[in-house]
Amino acid sequence: MEVSITSGTPEKMQAGIVAVGVFNDGLLTAAAQTIDTASNGKIAAMLKRGDLEDNAGATLMLHDVPGVAAERVLVVSLGKKEDFGDRSARDALNSIAKVLAGSNAIDAVVCLSDTTMPNRTMASRVQLATRVLADGAYKFDAPKQKKSAKVRGVKKVTIVVPKVDPALETAVKNGMAIAAGMAVTKDLGNLGGNVANPGYLASTAQSLGKEFGFAVEVLERADMEKLGMGSLLSVGRASYSPCKFIIMKYEGGAKGDKPIVLVGKGVTFDTGGISLKPGALLDEMKYDMSGAGSVIGVFKTLAQMKLPINVIGLVPAVENMPGGNAARPGDVVTSMSGLTVEILNTDAEGRLILNDALTYAERFDPACVIDVATLTGACVVALGAHASGLYANDEALAAELLKCGIDAGDRAWQMPLWEDYWPQLKSNFADMSNLGGAPGGSITAALFLSKYATKYKWAHLDVAGTASVGGDAKGATGRPLPLLAQFLLERAQAA
Repeated sequence: MEVSITSGTPEKMQAGIVAVGVFNDGLLTAAAQTIDTASNGKIAAMLKRGDLEDNAGATLMLHDVPGVAAERVLVVSLGKKEDFGDRSARDALNSIAKVLAGSNAIDAVVCLSDTTMPNRTMASRVQLATRVLADGAYKFDAPKQKKSAKVRGVKKVTIVVPKVDPALETAVKNGMAIAAGMAVTKDLGNLGGNVANPGYLASTAQSLGKEFGFAVEVLERADMEKLGMGSLLSVGRASYSPCKFIIMKYEGGAKGDKPIVLVGKGVTFDTGGISLKPGALLDEMKYDMSGAGSVIGVFKTLAQMKLPINVIGLVPAVENMPGGNAARPGDVVTSMSGLTVEILNTDAEGRLILNDALTYAERFDPACVIDVATLTGACVVALGAHASGLYANDEALAAELLKCGIDAGDRAWQMPLWEDYWPQLKSNFADMSNLGGAPGGSITAALFLSKYATKYKWAHLDVAGTASVGGDAKGATGRPLPLLAQFLLERAQAA
């Protein structure tokens, strides 16, 4: 989808669809009022009849509205005026995006920038709208024998703004770049584990590096053995697909500037290993590389935004399979840091690959390190699908990420990282165990990782509940790429 901005009055704009917002008490936005006046009260009459539901995001399509140049008018509810804010605005935008994605129209005009959103500049509103609308056009190219001959969906969207200026044009560019990165993340997550294996993640990173001009290095098993990554290698050693360690280097900042390091958990399929998972919903374990997918995807976003910042991406990519060479409960492995780990459960594998990546990150003398992982089901129990779990050893970094999550509409919630939980990870046979038991499971997993992140500012995002959804809407969400992109954007602007 192509997104652009323009100024003007909506009733005169030639398009397949023009979208305007209304509040559920009958109050019209400026754009809706203009359409209503041109059509002799068509929108007001429709609202008076109660044709549009009250909840934010409810929509109603009007065809051939007199006095309006567009073929259709899409009226979207913004909810109650007194309650209007980021959530209702996002609900409205998501609903518009869904309608546009399923429409026969070729182009559309969206008029929501005239609605005041608390604590958002016009540029912030335009970036959010661009990203949501462009992301709404995403379609996974499923490998089906028969595909629909007709591809539905709007191809061009124009956002109406009071005045076109360079800041708003940059906001559109950034929104498009974030949506493009999300598409990479979604594609990697939605592909089956038979395709998106460790080698596929590596080749995807290499292709992006070649296309956008950033360096990519891939370490093989022998390289990891030389580095002493015994913890990482223990997870993937029973798989037919060899382990890979992917290093991406985006050097947009000044030489010598400390880089931000992003680490993504890349378990391309997680059977649980010897500690085999139950069969129900096991297909969704292809999403266990969503952290890696978001890190790879954000490098496309970085390159398209051309941010003046240095960023390193680290992806430990493995497949966790049972087999004669698989790690066993009771095994003790030595990590790259030298710390030993007793494996109590081979299904607590994400932390066993991330710990070596966190140790590897030390060599870059980073400004900070953020790891992203679908790490624990316990985080889903704690926070559900609405917020990612956030842990950090630096409160300023945590606050920065929380703010960026709000700005991006990709929220996180800070969880405790207290030493009180450490006894749950103690082992009689190693420096620590890889499992802290059911109580506070997301916390003990994060605490485990923190022991490998003592030499820099570090944050951990547990995205087990936010990176994908199940049911009829099953698929990757692209989260937390918007949060990561916003963080990198704000760091670059502050530099």
